[in-house]
Amino acid sequence: MSYTVVIPARFASTRLPGKPLADIAGKPMIAHVYDRARESHANRVIIATDDPRIETACRGFGAEVVMTSAGHTSGTDRLEEVARLMNFGPDERVVNVQGDEPLIPPELIDQVAANLETHPDAAIATLCEPISDVASVFNPNVVKVVFDYRGMAHYFSRAPIPWARDAWQAEDSGRALPEGVGYYRHIGIYGYRVNLLRNFVTWPPAPTEVTESLEQLRALHNGARIHVEEACRVPPSGVDTQQDLDRLRQYMAAKQKEAPDP
Repeated sequence: MSYTVVIPARFASTRLPGKPLADIAGKPMIAHVYDRARESHANRVIIATDDPRIETACRGFGAEVVMTSAGHTSGTDRLEEVARLMNFGPDERVVNVQGDEPLIPPELIDQVAANLETHPDAAIATLCEPISDVASVFNPNVVKVVFDYRGMAHYFSRAPIPWARDAWQAEDSGRALPEGVGYYRHIGIYGYRVNLLRNFVTWPPAPTEVTESLEQLRALHNGARIHVEEACRVPPSGVDTQQDLDRLRQYMAAKQKEAPDP
């Protein structure tokens, strides 16, 4: 199985500026993400950035870095530029690993790449996990996904889908998850065929994408198929806020204390 990991990393995070360079256990966050990606079976791992500070730090720990435009509005746009600059062929596979997930299991990276290989009719592969509590189903920050028996996505939404019509008719009905219905949270790791990336950047934003603020709906709107599979491991949360970063630093410090002396 041949594929490339691309890690988009930008300095100008709204909630946590300079996030890729935040120190965690003596290394910048982006170095931890790079290490996890190198533990996968990817043939190549590339960090894509528009900031020279990130480029310098990444080259310092031996990473391959591609400088990209500062005008990109999404990581998908940045991936497409990398694929174009590197002259990737239309059938090559690229896995997008977010630069703020320093604990991502390498198995998940391999999983989405393998799913693209075994589902040739899918242009994108991604992952999900079961939802077991009704609060998450109604939480708009938890993206839900519905897919068919082959794992092909029907829709992604911030709303509760599927809607339990009979159980949830009234807001005061004491909502609970109906039995026999699976609810799934989307996990934001993607594998792409390069041809999809080339097409994606030419498509205007879809109405559903704008409404839900979910970029993957642009692909569905234009007829691209997205394969969804339950993750082989539940990934730890990424780093979005200072509180997330503080918790991760405490976790990594505790792990270092537990590690046996060499």
